[in-house]
Amino acid sequence: MRTAVVRVNVDPAGALTPKQLREGMDVLLGLTGESGADVVRNALGRDVELLIAAEDADAAKQAAIGLCAKAFGTAPVPGVVTFVSRGTDDDARGVLAGFGLTGEIVREPGDDGYDIIHVTLREEDLDRIPESRIHTALEASLNCEVHIRIR
Repeated sequence: MRTAVVRVNVDPAGALTPKQLREGMDVLLGLTGESGADVVRNALGRDVELLIAAEDADAAKQAAIGLCAKAFGTAPVPGVVTFVSRGTDDDARGVLAGFGLTGEIVREPGDDGYDIIHVTLREEDLDRIPESRIHTALEASLNCEVHIRIR
């Protein structure tokens, strides 16, 4: 399972006082601890960042909105969702899913101590998305050598 970083504006109307925001944050910290999520602890005012285990951005957004609505009693608005990458095969599948692709992923150790990832994609998938774009995204996310094969 991948870890999403979900940014949420917990008070888009600007109706909460600083005290209410602090109290809501205390509640949110408790809720995230119970649910297995976490809060990135930085001073963003009405915006919070949550770390949520999820397969896709929509599921992560829904979980974050639910937690924030319960904690702050507002109608929170989700912002950008990114994913933490640990270089796992799940991360590779997530990058492919971001392009609307699926593929076979095989990992092997390289001679220099770094893994080599072989990703097999369907030829018709490359008709709509350039191989170089997929390759770059995979290498950036996985921080290892990537070879794309076509079937």
